[in-house]
Amino acid sequence: MDISHVILYAIVPIIVVMLAGFVSGKKGIFSGDDAKKFNKVVLDYALPAALFVSIVDATREDLVKDIKLTVISTVGIMACFMLVYFIFKYCFKKNTGADAAISALISGSPTIGFLGFAVLEPIFGTTPAVALVVAIVGIVVNAIGIPVGLSLMNASIEKQSPQSGKKESAWKPVIHALEQPVAWAPILAVIWVVAGIPWPHWANPSFDLIKGANASLAVFSAGITLSAIKISINWQVVLGSIMKMIVMPAVILILGLLFHMDPFNLKMLVVACALPPAFSGIIIADEYNQYVATGTSSLTLSVILFVGFCPLWIWITELCLHAFA
Repeated sequence: MDISHVILYAIVPIIVVMLAGFVSGKKGIFSGDDAKKFNKVVLDYALPAALFVSIVDATREDLVKDIKLTVISTVGIMACFMLVYFIFKYCFKKNTGADAAISALISGSPTIGFLGFAVLEPIFGTTPAVALVVAIVGIVVNAIGIPVGLSLMNASIEKQSPQSGKKESAWKPVIHALEQPVAWAPILAVIWVVAGIPWPHWANPSFDLIKGANASLAVFSAGITLSAIKISINWQVVLGSIMKMIVMPAVILILGLLFHMDPFNLKMLVVACALPPAFSGIIIADEYNQYVATGTSSLTLSVILFVGFCPLWIWITELCLHAFA
């Protein structure tokens, strides 16, 4: 794959649009509150529409072929998620369990919802295969990772303040996550394909209009968010970036090679897992006032590093595939 194509068609547009959001935030045209509203449009409307209409164009054969993709995504991402949690909980004495949970939600999760389509489509094309990778990783992050992270965080907060109130059900974060359109829309689309119900293509334009806002609005909003962050680099920030930008894609690449995953899917999955940390982790950190400064700094550093690591991981993956062919 031509690395110059990756840089010009996937990296540069993201930098330009994110820079526009960053400048507008610094000038006061938009604020952090505006960014949250933009994020809600992306997560509740644009991204679910993009996932749904892309997946229903797939076939049952596509889904069966992608079982390895589903298993490796789930095992690899959640293994890295828990690794981040334990490292940040037990290797940094000042961190609480809640801090470690936020670290896992940030450095143990790729921002697939915000940058998935923006990065993967220019590199690999607008195909159902790209949508399935975004959907599967999105389900792992949103329907598994977030509930697990919230459960760990709530357990830690409750342990520190046992008198804070009634104990919440462990299933509450899971149910809440599955209620979000970004979780149930791709699941519904998969059920639709498995059931063999024909999808009327005349319905696509109704979804295409809103899904077109997904990538651009998400990246612009990320720029606004970064403009409101005070960057402070420390060892936890650096380690968080290493876990996200190096360890996670490396784990996925190794698993994919060991279990002979489809080469095209493996390339997409490695790039998806090399994406910067999940912005949803920052949103949760801000909502609970836990680990905000370090988490946001780690996010910012990872976004900068992604410019170099995206083409690097594509090159490494292709090198490994040729070596093991």
